[in-house]
Amino acid sequence: MIETIFVRERARQRQREAPLLRERELFLAHLLQLGCDLKQVRSIASLLLHVIRLLQLQTLRHIYPEEIAAAGQHWVNDMPHRQQVGAISARRFSYVANKWFRFHNVLIGPPRDKKPYDEVVDQFLNAMQTLRDWAPTTLYGYRGRVSKFLEWCYDRNLSLFSISLRDVDRFFAEKRVNGWCLRTLRGNCIALRNFLRYAGECGWCKPGIAYGFLVPRAAQPSPVPPGPSWKDVRNLLESTPGGQPSDLRARAILFLCSIYALRSSEIAKLRLEDFDWINETIVVRRAKRGRVQQFPIQYEVGEAILQYLKRGRPQCTCRNIFVSVQIPYRPMLPANISTLVTRRMKKQRILSKKMGAHSLRHAAATELLRKGSSLKNIADFLGHRDLNTVSTYAKYDSRLLRKVSAFSLAGVQ
Repeated sequence: MIETIFVRERARQRQREAPLLRERELFLAHLLQLGCDLKQVRSIASLLLHVIRLLQLQTLRHIYPEEIAAAGQHWVNDMPHRQQVGAISARRFSYVANKWFRFHNVLIGPPRDKKPYDEVVDQFLNAMQTLRDWAPTTLYGYRGRVSKFLEWCYDRNLSLFSISLRDVDRFFAEKRVNGWCLRTLRGNCIALRNFLRYAGECGWCKPGIAYGFLVPRAAQPSPVPPGPSWKDVRNLLESTPGGQPSDLRARAILFLCSIYALRSSEIAKLRLEDFDWINETIVVRRAKRGRVQQFPIQYEVGEAILQYLKRGRPQCTCRNIFVSVQIPYRPMLPANISTLVTRRMKKQRILSKKMGAHSLRHAAATELLRKGSSLKNIADFLGHRDLNTVSTYAKYDSRLLRKVSAFSLAGVQ
């Protein structure tokens, strides 16, 4: 590995004679596999020698972030004046060292104070994941909401078994004074009601508390649609014809958001093998409850994705469809996708109550309803569970999905 990175024999010898050669080579090979430039990898390999020297490493051991920070400052102070010194150099030293130690699982993060109620929350979330098949995002949200209430009780020396509805009212009254809006109160109230219902069944609290909850009513929906008009969506699709990799990627993402009404997390999870170009189908793994749907590849969507794969997507080992433009190449995160859509909408000066990938999902649903599709078909298309039946992959009618997804794209090339 060292022979392929360095050209000069003196540099190769210095690398071979330093400790932890195998550990460094594994990390450098990982960087090359991610698509890092050879010059960048060479610079990191040289910097790792200083990391080893200043931390006095002969074998890998557990490392604390404070040690890395101190070594980075020492390295900056010892650096010759002809080289750049300062905060940037110290941050680069710490960045490379943290990456290397984290790669080998020897970096010790700051200790997290374990709360007395953590075990109760973990057991509740595990039960909900098993019994109700909650999505990871739902579990994450419930953890935060339930923990807020239990922390409030812990600060007031209230045990879980001793709480009453009066305590719950006090909690929400204080949060309302602190600025919680109606939507936040409603979400926390629903989460706490579910938790106390489960806690009552387990004997952690007095039974029946959950049944005394009065969840605030949701605000009346605004007469203004939350998403842009379909005319604005068509203009948005027409406005991204560029040939740069970022433009090709953006165009493919916008089509998936608009035509298939996919969530940003569902787009982020799309993989190369999910597209069957022979049978012209695409497999979508829904963000909620892990459902799987198969759709026919709509012509304009297929063309946009093919153009991105041929001319915009970098060659890398990552199997996700959408990856970063800059090296090292990594899968795009849902937040990156939503930000990309928001920027494109603002660039087109689209007026919409909501921005981002989810607003295009609203626009697609509104257009389907305007075209006369039934609510059941729209619910299936969007991946929602019907109130009466639970749709599964085997029950989907490809012809129906084709009819629902193939609404007009006149003028979009």
